[in-house]
Amino acid sequence: MESLNRKDLYKQEPPPFGKALLKHYALDPEYLNLNNGSYGTTPRPVLEAANELTLLVESNPDRFNRLLYQPMLIDVRTKVATLIGAKADEVVLVANASMGVNTILRNFDWEAGDVIFAFTTTYGSVSRTVQNLSDCSPFPSVCEIPLNFPMTHAEVLESFKEHLKLHPAGANKKRVAVIDSIVSNPGVLLPWQEMVKICREENVWSLVDAAHSIGQEVDLNMEESKPDFFVSNCHKWLSSKRACALLYVPERNQHIIKTSLPTSHTYIRPADRVKPNFVEQFEWNGTIDFTPYLTVADAIEFRQWLGGEHKINAYCHDLALKGGRRLAEVLGTRVIDPDGDLTVNMVNVELPIPGSIKWTAAIDASMKQKMLVERKAYSAHFYHNGAWWTRCSAQVWNNVEDFENIGIKWREVCAEIVMELKE
Repeated sequence: MESLNRKDLYKQEPPPFGKALLKHYALDPEYLNLNNGSYGTTPRPVLEAANELTLLVESNPDRFNRLLYQPMLIDVRTKVATLIGAKADEVVLVANASMGVNTILRNFDWEAGDVIFAFTTTYGSVSRTVQNLSDCSPFPSVCEIPLNFPMTHAEVLESFKEHLKLHPAGANKKRVAVIDSIVSNPGVLLPWQEMVKICREENVWSLVDAAHSIGQEVDLNMEESKPDFFVSNCHKWLSSKRACALLYVPERNQHIIKTSLPTSHTYIRPADRVKPNFVEQFEWNGTIDFTPYLTVADAIEFRQWLGGEHKINAYCHDLALKGGRRLAEVLGTRVIDPDGDLTVNMVNVELPIPGSIKWTAAIDASMKQKMLVERKAYSAHFYHNGAWWTRCSAQVWNNVEDFENIGIKWREVCAEIVMELKE
């Protein structure tokens, strides 16, 4: 990786969005990346900062871990809290969104008769976490709400309210809803703020799995939306070094989180606590590499240099809409959300494979091999509601031509898949 002086770089005007920005990322120049949504893409200046941090740590591990890292971590938490409209001591950092969701769900005192609401589109590890909790004593029940896109926000809300009514809370029992802000597959925006409001009205705990939100949804404000819990990856759309996620727990709910995962040496029995013990438990719960957490500040600085959250997301959103339409033209198919109401910076386009061909591990592996290895390109692929789709992530280095090019590659791959299955 070429050496960059960030201070000098940030004194210059940033390049225009599109291909001119690729030089500020470490991507293989032969690789066509329309899948930022899965793992994020760390900018070179952030990688430079991470390398500097690593050398700082290794120059004196005791000094760093015992004296230096904590003020840096507090600074990052403060910056992240500002981005989401929360107080600094309501935000801690964890490894990823799945860890954050597990931390919340495994801190509830479950009882027989409790209900956990999830969706057929809930992210895989989160869905399995819910199932695991239901499989263990005292066996809270699970209500899985079907979501089959294309569908509107109004239809999502109606289905959500209907299932809440069908599963009322028993006497002295709790209900918890795990709500995606932006679904992973298909990559669609849910009306999560309205769903949180419904939860408040119906006395349901709201846990928002916002894995894709920070850096993609602008003007987040926890004080206004008032979720009971909110988790979002910082390495996806905010562009920190992977892996890092924020865990937001408002002061009113911090008594629920009795322990971090894993349990910290600062853990105090709830009965013995004389003041909140939430933040302290997440400052040190075992030796880890703090570099990804601390680079969140550098990622924010890089994005400010580019023009800030509104400018970045205006470009990416517009590109997702235009690119999705162009990709559908190339493939001769359709966009899952033709009006764009459910599209933020990820767009979902149907692949030209008959829906009668269902997902198998072999087809999945073949698609990855054909795209990633043979064609050096990728956008996420999945099977949903009787059809095959690709989810394309629009980032600041992409342009409409990228959507055209990946469409040509997907068209070839889909034709090969169909032909091979006929043989």
